[in-house]
Formats: sequence, C-alpha cells, structure tokens
Amino acid sequence: MSAVEPFDAVDVIRAKRDGGAVPEDALRWMVDAYTRGYVSDAQMASFAMAVFQRGMERDEIRVLTDAMIATGERMSFASLGKRTVDKHSTGGVGDKITLPLAPLVAVFGVAVPQLSGRGLGHTGGTLDKLESIPGWRAALSNEEMFAQMKSDVGAVICAAGSGLAPADKKLYALRDVTGTVEAIPLIASSIMSKKIAEGTDALVLDVKFGSGAFMQDIDRARELARTMVALGTDSGVATTALLTDMNVPLGRAIGNANEVRESVEVLAGAGPADIRELTVALAREMLALAGQPDADVEAALDDGRAMDQWNAMIRAQDGDPDAALPTARETHVVTASQSGVVTRMEALPFGIAAWRLGAGRARAEDPVIHAAGIDLHVKPGEAVAAGQPVFTLSAEDPARFARALEALEGAWEVGAEAPASGPLVRERITA
Repeated sequence: MSAVEPFDAVDVIRAKRDGGAVPEDALRWMVDAYTRGYVSDAQMASFAMAVFQRGMERDEIRVLTDAMIATGERMSFASLGKRTVDKHSTGGVGDKITLPLAPLVAVFGVAVPQLSGRGLGHTGGTLDKLESIPGWRAALSNEEMFAQMKSDVGAVICAAGSGLAPADKKLYALRDVTGTVEAIPLIASSIMSKKIAEGTDALVLDVKFGSGAFMQDIDRARELARTMVALGTDSGVATTALLTDMNVPLGRAIGNANEVRESVEVLAGAGPADIRELTVALAREMLALAGQPDADVEAALDDGRAMDQWNAMIRAQDGDPDAALPTARETHVVTASQSGVVTRMEALPFGIAAWRLGAGRARAEDPVIHAAGIDLHVKPGEAVAAGQPVFTLSAEDPARFARALEALEGAWEVGAEAPASGPLVRERITA
C-alpha cells in the first residue's frame, strides 16, 4: 500500500490563491511531492499561477528555495583551501561577460565555479559560446571540476550536473509553457536554489533591465535583485547584486564564435569599452567578497595574466585556444541611408535577429550555428556616414537573412544628435 500523504495539493493551491502564506511543512511537501510525481503538472501549474498572481512573502520564498535544494545534492568546496566566488547573470544580448571574467578573477587565487547554461530564445548561452572553440567540452565530472579549481587554473566554466536542484528543472519547464516565467518568487528560487546548492562561498548577481533583458522594467529588476540577495544572505552565501543596463547590446558581437573573439580581445587588454567596464566592475565585486577589495583587476587584463589564465582554462577542458574559430559562409551588410549619429539600437530585436540567423535555439534540443550572428560596426552615440556599414549579419544559409532583417525593422535609427546615456552599472544592491 502506498503511504498516506500528509497534505493535499488542492489545499496548498487554495491557500496561495486566496492570498495567504503557505505553511512551511505544506510548501516543502508540495515541492517534494511534485518532484517525485505525486503532485501533477496540472496542480503545480495552478500553484505557479497562484504565486504569479498573489506573490510570496520573503520567508515563503526562502522555504521554497530550500525545498528545491533538498530535492538534490548539495556540493561543498571546503576541501579546496581557497575562497570560492561565482557570478550569475539574468541574461541579455551580447552578454559574454563570464568568458573574460572567470579567468580574470582566478588570477588572484580565488576559485571560480561557474556552472553555466545554454541559450534559449534571444539570450545567448555561455556553453554555446565556448563550444565554438575546437575540442572544448562543457560536461565535467565533479572530480574534474574540483581538480581544475584546486589547480593553478582556478576557474571552471561547465554545465551544471543533473543532481543540483532537480525540482527546478521540472518546475522551470512547466513555467515556460504556462505563462508563469515572470513570477519573481519563482525566478529567484529557480536561480538561487542551484547557486546555493552549488556550495560557493560568495555570489555576485548581474541583474539586467531594459529592452534585451528578462526584466525590462528597472523597478521589477530591482525587486528581483533584492529578493535573490536576501535568499543568498539567509542561506549563508555572501551575496551582492549589480543592476545593469541592457537596453543596448553589450559589446559589438552577438552570436557565439564572434562573442568568443570579442572576449579574447578584452583579455588582451582591448575590446569594447562596455564589455571591459562591466567585466572589471563584476571582478571587483567578486574579489571584494573573497576578501581582496584592493585587487588591481585592470592591471591583470593589461599585462597578460588574465589571458594566460584563459588559455589554461580552455586547455584544461580539452579546447585549443589557438585554433581558428568558425566563420560563416554568408554575410549581409546593412549600411546607413544618411549621415549622422546612431541614436537608437534596441537590444531585443538584435537578439531575435541573431537567433533567427541560427545563433540561438527555439527548443532546448535544437543545435546552434556557432558562426552565425551579428557584428555591430557602430553603436548609439557614434557617427556614421551615408553608405557606411552599420552592422553585418552572418549565417550559413542566406535564406535566413530576410527574417533577421524583418526583426530589425525600426530597431535602430540614425539622427542628428547623440542620445542621452545613463551609466552601465545603475545600482549596487546588498543585504
């Protein structure tokens, strides 16, 4: 005979539907019962919608997150003999910051366990970018990951194992098809359950707002950042967040292989100013949490130490940092119809266009085309002459250009005056 369940899913759903707080034991049971299949997808979808509409109190979100962690393994890096610090970005267009950031922080003897994911829709995935490098592999065992961090390499960027917060994987897939992705308690618990289970000492969150961000409204992005910082702090993980602008694509490359090229430029002490600025800001934040607030991260970029660390990190995962990266067979250049200044370049349409070129995927099982993407020749505030290239589309199949160009209609413009611009890093949020 099957065991008698201590709670009923309908009672939990009703409690949240009616605006109440779900008791801790009932909420923990709901997550566990869903993970083992007792609570159905239909019931959990109803609960997720109730959370979307009614929200959750801070303590409820803490319990939900802890319950999700409890469905899987919990890692510990205590045996490394080093401080560990991780970074998570909520995602955007041209956001390749993890690539130069992880080796830069590792220069200072800090271990960086960067468990990353793949892209879906208009936001790119760190693993997809790195798989542009011949031979590089994302799948590492826990033993390989620990050995790489304990060694002089220090940093590891790899896929998260299936053992971390399996409840999140199941719930995320359900949220994706039930219109509940945007619920802040569910976003926060999804991200933080994996990061806390990972076992890092400290965590820096890059929470983006604007056209190309998951949270387009800055107030909603701030609420999400504060919720996640509270979750980390309550769980004993030193956590801070930077609120950063994603109205314009980051850097000048959007795709996979071209974003790796741009990351290497930054590691060589050059590259776009915004990529370098955000890399430096996040590195300083990570190192401050690791007890090194005075680390000279800009010097490590300029003198080649970060590049050496990058090469070691790529080789440790069987990649060849000196190998040629994929290039597309077909390109299409878009030029300016008039002279002036680029006044607008919305991030989201450029992300969608790169996705349609093959740089992203519509379904988790779809392959990406590493050579596909967009290279920006000018950005807002920069002058352009009539007939001068504004951006170049790259694809393996020229038939993809039409739909990419369709996504970009009205997404950029050239005018007479440079637009007003705010700071890239808008706020720092702490507990």
